[in-house]
Amino acid sequence: MATKWRDIRHNHSPEVEAEIAHRVKDAARVMTLYQLREARNLTQVSLANVLQINQGAVSRMEKRTDMYVSTLRNFIQAMGGQLQVKAIFPDAEVAIDQFEALAKPQEEDEFGEIQTQSNAPENQSNREDAVNVSL
Repeated sequence: MATKWRDIRHNHSPEVEAEIAHRVKDAARVMTLYQLREARNLTQVSLANVLQINQGAVSRMEKRTDMYVSTLRNFIQAMGGQLQVKAIFPDAEVAIDQFEALAKPQEEDEFGEIQTQSNAPENQSNREDAVNVSL
């Protein structure tokens, strides 16, 4: 006779149950783009419409292992999210803000030319809030 799942689940100690819950929670924080799209209940077609590309392009993006930060940011924003880039060290986490300017809308000058922000760092005292360091 086959063993039922509910019979197996009730045989675990509280410690094992806690470990299972911890692993499930950790697994939910790591997803591929495909899994993330599915978890957000979006289709490739609906995402393609938001990105103004075809469905095949969304499929290819989901399979890529390497892409531009701007492409990934657009994909995440199309799903209603916001991309954050940070470096994680054993003793600290540092938010990388050099990609923030890419997310800001560009403005046209009086001649119809697109103005981009300078990549030169601002006065360091004004940038203290731009870098989050958790120790």
